[in-house]
Parts: sequence; C-alpha cells; structure tokens
Amino acid sequence: MPSTAHEESPEPPADDAQSAEALLARVADGDKGAFTGVYEALARPVMGLACRILHDPAQAEEVTQEVMVEVWRTARRYRPERGSAKGWVLTLAHRRAVDRVRYAQAATQRERRADAVLAGREHDEVAEAVEDDDERRRAQECMARLARMYRVPLVLAYYQGLTYVEVAAALSTPAGTVKSRMRTGLRLLRDCLEAR
Repeated sequence: MPSTAHEESPEPPADDAQSAEALLARVADGDKGAFTGVYEALARPVMGLACRILHDPAQAEEVTQEVMVEVWRTARRYRPERGSAKGWVLTLAHRRAVDRVRYAQAATQRERRADAVLAGREHDEVAEAVEDDDERRRAQECMARLARMYRVPLVLAYYQGLTYVEVAAALSTPAGTVKSRMRTGLRLLRDCLEAR
C-alpha cells in the first residue's frame, strides 16, 4: 500500500545536496518524516553559521530552531533552480541571525540614548534643586538681615499670602506706610541678593 505525502516516514539523514533537495520538496507537501531528514541534515550547519554570526551558543540555538520552523512552514517557497536546499536554508539562517544582531544593536543604542537622556535630566534636576536650595538659603539670609519694619510686612505678604491692605490691618499701620515699607524692603532684599 503506497504511503500518502502527509504520513510520517522515517528518513535517513540527507547526506548530499540531491537528497536534501528531494526531502525539501516532500516537506513542501507536508511530509513530516522528510522534515526530520531535512532537520538532521541541515540543523548542524545552520547552528554553526548562527554561532559564527552571534557569538552566543544559546542565541544560535534559538535562531536554529526558528529557522527550522520557518523551513517547515515555507518549504514551498524553495526554488531548486535558484540554488541548493542547503544554500536556501543557510540564507534563511544568515538573515535571521543578522536580524537578531541588528535588533540587539538597536536595543543597546536605544538604552544608551535613554540612559543619556535620563542622566541629563537627573543632572538638570539635581542642578536645579541645588540652585533652588542655594537661592532659598540666600533669600532667607537676606530676609533675616532686613530691619523688622521691612521684614514683617514682606513675610506677611509673600509667605502668608496677605494683600498690602490686609498686612496694614494686621499691623495696625496705615496702608500707604505698609506699601512704602514693602517697596523699600524689596529693594533692600534685591540689593542683598545681587551682592551675593
């Protein structure tokens, strides 16, 4: 009784190009046994090529498995007039391994760019925080040097959020006087900050 194309028939390893091509033609028809023969004949050369490109046996093994699955799925695309079965499979392997190298390089470059951006931001944030702290400290020192009649209205206005009319009411001082003292206090504060 003749076997159908889809039955599994054990095949010896394909030792020469002719048998690999014949097996690949049968794989295109869905013959799992023929695929076993193709795998046994070509997985080792695929692994060797992938290792040479990737310099990592674990990744080379992954590429080999991916390529052999691709061979099973796309065996119909093989054209014997364009080259040997082994050449076709090794071309698939080469492309897959090179793609993996390019992907790894692109990922590394993306990580480096992200690290550089983050480092720049961290540097900027640290610099800004230091600068803000320094300015705050200087402002507090200058504020402490102001005479009480200038300092208190400014503290009430800028730290407590009162208007100059509210400051005048809180200090029981005429609004015009408070406004004048606040202007003088701000000028003295500016002079102090510029001198530092």
